[in-house]
Amino acid sequence: EARRVPQSIPDFVPERKRTTPMNLAKIFQKTSISGRPFRDRVIHLLALKNYKKPELLDRLLQDGIMQKDRDSLEMILQQVAKLNVKDNSFSLKEHLFKDVQKDWPGYSEVDRQVLKRILSRKSASSQNATSTSHLTQRGPSDTGAPSRT
Repeated sequence: EARRVPQSIPDFVPERKRTTPMNLAKIFQKTSISGRPFRDRVIHLLALKNYKKPELLDRLLQDGIMQKDRDSLEMILQQVAKLNVKDNSFSLKEHLFKDVQKDWPGYSEVDRQVLKRILSRKSASSQNATSTSHLTQRGPSDTGAPSRT
């Protein structure tokens, strides 16, 4: 008689857990911004793009915000953001762009490039506004035309 081999041969090595590789950059990023003030974290997110409140909250949750920060989000948004009533999104107030750090640890390389473009546009538009405000409008006495009496 021939003996049949069992369909599955038991493995004598205990089951090994498979681990997924960790992205150390993400871990470092989270720990380096988690110690930063919550207000600054909101400012640096809004500097990149407009957010609706649920999107902003989701993004902040990825960074690991605490409950007390979550509760103060409304107050911080009133301080640093303006509400666009058309789409219910928040954008950073113009005067706060000067406080944005280009090397913010929460920014990826892509975020830094986006921020660079945004800041250069803002700089160009503010220079145009400044130069046009210095021009004085010429009145009738300045044109050299004879005045009517």
